[in-house]
Amino acid sequence: MTNTTLQASREWWSQRWLELLDSYRFKKRLERARNYARQGNVLSIEFKGAKVLAKVQGSEIEPYTVSLSLNYFSDEEWGYIIETMSKKAVFAAKLLAGEMPQNIEEVFTANGLSLFPFTLGDVHSKCSCPDKANPCKHVGAIYYQLGDRFSEDPFVLFQLRGRTKEQIISDLRQLRGAKLEPEATATLDHQQTINHNQYNVKIDNFWQYNEPLDSSLVVITPSSNETVLDVLGAIPLAKTEESVINLTSSDVVMKYLETLYKEVSQKAMLAAMNVGGS
Repeated sequence: MTNTTLQASREWWSQRWLELLDSYRFKKRLERARNYARQGNVLSIEFKGAKVLAKVQGSEIEPYTVSLSLNYFSDEEWGYIIETMSKKAVFAAKLLAGEMPQNIEEVFTANGLSLFPFTLGDVHSKCSCPDKANPCKHVGAIYYQLGDRFSEDPFVLFQLRGRTKEQIISDLRQLRGAKLEPEATATLDHQQTINHNQYNVKIDNFWQYNEPLDSSLVVITPSSNETVLDVLGAIPLAKTEESVINLTSSDVVMKYLETLYKEVSQKAMLAAMNVGGS
């Protein structure tokens, strides 16, 4: 798979992250970093709060330690972000489905913030290798690995800004629940008032009728000429050799069912008219 094909296969938010790295002017260093990421030199990646800590195997025996972080948002800023998200159910639905809403950045810009870093200078990284350039190939390898992590789980990007998936979903549910609860309670109270005061409906006895039926209101009629067999049509049985009277297997079964249907209809009429009853 070529670099172009690999890039195109990633989700848009992952591509945005990698475009930041691809803007770096030292292309040869980026190529080495990409190879490190593909060849398994990244031994581990873990989150410690909003910071990424990783181990990358370089040319030395001991792997290098890499740390990476973004400027995370304060609790107050996240409060504004979650409140803005809660106003659109599509954001919560998309995020719960593991997708990043296409216009998610509007939520952050509306609050004077940016989800994605603008430049590499907005990404704070450090490596224990002797290379003084930053990002070095070990840090670059973590950039690429995080791009893959973002494709699998967009909440990783939020975690770099200071909020885990569990926190975001919990806050969204609380806010949306708080908004919907007064409306739901008012609707329920209104329905109960109508049920008890206006119609006096008792659910337990809704399907019961204990009064005697007026015989003049009871009309018993036979079934119509068109039966369920006519509606369904011929039964699609496997074709066999026609019999002497040119009837197929389907014809034989249909004839039998028609006879059975008439017999059942007659017995139902007799039972409804209480013929032969006590």
